[in-house]
Amino acid sequence: MRLDSAIAEQFARIALSHIGREYPHKLDHVLAADSDARTPRDLHPIFFGSFDWHSCVHGWWTLLTLRRMFPGIGLAAEITALADQRLTVANVAVEQAYLHRPMSGGFERPYGWAWLLSLHHEAGRHDDRDWADILEPLANLFADRFKAYLPKLTYPITVGTHFNTSFSLVLAREWSVERDPALTLAIDHWARRTFGDERDYRGWEPGGDEFLSPALTAALLMSRVMDPAPFAVWFDAFLPASAMARFEPAEVSDRSDGKIAHLDGLNLSRSWCMRALAAAIASSPRVAALEASALRHLDAALPHVAGDYMGEHWLATFALLAFCHAPVDAMRASSSVA
Repeated sequence: MRLDSAIAEQFARIALSHIGREYPHKLDHVLAADSDARTPRDLHPIFFGSFDWHSCVHGWWTLLTLRRMFPGIGLAAEITALADQRLTVANVAVEQAYLHRPMSGGFERPYGWAWLLSLHHEAGRHDDRDWADILEPLANLFADRFKAYLPKLTYPITVGTHFNTSFSLVLAREWSVERDPALTLAIDHWARRTFGDERDYRGWEPGGDEFLSPALTAALLMSRVMDPAPFAVWFDAFLPASAMARFEPAEVSDRSDGKIAHLDGLNLSRSWCMRALAAAIASSPRVAALEASALRHLDAALPHVAGDYMGEHWLATFALLAFCHAPVDAMRASSSVA
């Protein structure tokens, strides 16, 4: 199976089904008074759907990415119309004002920050719309927060959930390379200081509710920071082939449990990381094993992108990440989307 227009249409339909679904909703919201008890749509006129703020942000990234990659799909016009309606100067002003509330300095740090930068980066690829210009104030605000945060982040957060530092910096750096050299420099300095001397990874993976691999996300970040030849040496020392042999697709026991359902996302994000790492060490004999494992992980999760809402409100994004690393016609799996 290839990532083709039929699969793109399925992913777009999934994202459109939840991007404007306000409830159920899990707020990241600190109340300072009774008047702060407000609805998600009132607080966040753009990002009120998809169960939580960050999932709505990357749901929009999914839709815009599919619009660009497959402009001929039947839902492209609906995506465009909805984006024109939702991504407005007035709505961005409300989202921006929320970030300046007292106690909002750590709102969505760092996962939501990074996905907003990714959404802005993708919006900039749509020359027929001014979505990037509209979102730019939000993107710049989060970029400034990253630059203030990294110097005081003495230790990396190496869990496999939203607080993972490396994953967010991979996304943030993709945005900053074209737009903010100071942020790129800050990310590169932090990554080298934090992971440059790490060797012989011995962490336990996966955790029971993780959707990211601490080891693979750290390696992916270093692949973006280092030149190819020294990175290949670093990677062999940090995560040797014998350690990689333990990375088999995770089993998901209950997809109606929002935390357990994270493991489908782990399989998808591992697939994305493995494909990217294989490209980063293209001349290494380890490439074939990485690509084979990437396909096994993709194959294990892809049938479950649709189904229970606890996975459905976010998994298509990670499936698209896994597909998008390679050319559109290069990533294949033997299963189908449910």
